[in-house]
Amino acid sequence: MTLLEALGNARRLKIIRELSREPKYVSELAEAVGMNGKSAVHHLSVLEEAGLVDHYRRGNRKYYRLVNDVELYAAPPPERAFILQATDQSDGSD
Repeated sequence: MTLLEALGNARRLKIIRELSREPKYVSELAEAVGMNGKSAVHHLSVLEEAGLVDHYRRGNRKYYRLVNDVELYAAPPPERAFILQATDQSDGSD
């Protein structure tokens, strides 16, 4: 799946929005975006495969977070270029 295909889903965009605030574990994230855990895991797998999120473990929980830097450059015609950029917005106090 391409990056654009991964971003072309409203549910995945909701997940990205939630993860832009802070890392979350699956059930916490599923509840925040209004889907069941199985669907959330599927969408997280797609986002992880596309390089938009990664995960880490803390105890028995698997937390997902946005990657530090993802840039997508797309230019329909040159005069209408746009940039989509996601960066780490944390304040450094982990």
